[in-house]
Amino acid sequence: MATYIYETIPQKKGEKPERFEIQQSMNDKPLKKHPKTGQPVQRVITGGFGYMKPSGDGGGGMFDDHGHDHSHDHDHDH
Repeated sequence: MATYIYETIPQKKGEKPERFEIQQSMNDKPLKKHPKTGQPVQRVITGGFGYMKPSGDGGGGMFDDHGHDHSHDHDHDH
């Protein structure tokens, strides 16, 4: 089960969206209505720490093949 963040879609001027979390299977379709209030909702896409694999041109990204971040300047014992 994955935890997804949703927010209500304001229906009136000045109304603020409310966010909530819900656990769903990754195979479940996104909710269209709040399970308790019935208000229309949308899934919120949040950022996270991703893995960037080099594109094969040898240029590499910030991360090496082991997921180590090389965008900072300090020593690590590997």
